[in-house]
Amino acid sequence: MKILVTGSNGLLGQKLSVLLQQDKNVELIATARGKSHLDITNGQFISLDVSDKHAVDEIFSRVKPDVVIHGAAMTQVDQCETDREACWKTNVDATQYITDACIQHNTHLVHVSTDFIFDGSHGPLDEEEKPNPVNYYGESKLAAEQLIMRSHASWSILRTVLVYGITNDMSRSNIVLWVKNSLEQGKTIQVVNDQWRTPTLAEDLAMGCYLAAIKKAKGIYHISGKDFLTPYDIAIATADYFNLDKSLIQATDSSKFKQPARRPAKTGFIIDKAKKDLGYEPHSFQEGIGVLAEQIR
Repeated sequence: MKILVTGSNGLLGQKLSVLLQQDKNVELIATARGKSHLDITNGQFISLDVSDKHAVDEIFSRVKPDVVIHGAAMTQVDQCETDREACWKTNVDATQYITDACIQHNTHLVHVSTDFIFDGSHGPLDEEEKPNPVNYYGESKLAAEQLIMRSHASWSILRTVLVYGITNDMSRSNIVLWVKNSLEQGKTIQVVNDQWRTPTLAEDLAMGCYLAAIKKAKGIYHISGKDFLTPYDIAIATADYFNLDKSLIQATDSSKFKQPARRPAKTGFIIDKAKKDLGYEPHSFQEGIGVLAEQIR
């Protein structure tokens, strides 16, 4: 089975590239803008700008993938709010090009989406919940979902929540690393205690994508961690795990932070459908910190 991954230099893309190369029945085609950040020993890397329709069509015609895992996106929420044209081009137009190519080449599409399509009025949420985004990033990701659903493509949409993990080149920070590094330096940090999420280990999201790809699963799936936590809870758990000074962590609320984009207060996912249909079993948050700790070492 040929599986093409978009956004292979990102956190999810790197974890997917590692995972897919371990399956002898999978031929990996990793794609991203520029050069690869990983050594692809079992498969190939092709430079691709997904917002270039001609480039997308050319690669599909050449490679003819059986499945595409579309993880490439503009995910910086505040940047999406202030540069809406770039956001739409990357998150919606590019998804249209990928979807059209999937239809033309009879390729199954696994599309990665987000909890930010919801308004945050309550949670955790299942797949039947009605979307109502409160920021432009959420609007763009919902528009991408809707164009896929309206299409004649074979598709699965995998929504996820607050992904954390470590890239090969340590280029991406995340809440766990930020808390660990700040406390080790003796810094006092303020962490919000009025937002709720089900934080997702990047390796777990990659596994969810892999399971959906090899099964060519149809429909919407919520893929996240299983623990319903605030960022403050996450910070305390991180301090406990690494035996750091919890007194440096101060609880605050999101009104204290001025950001261009509004954040949904409460999301998090109910993952029963993914467990039942895909065999998805994520780590606990405590176990997830352990995975990161091993990689840091």
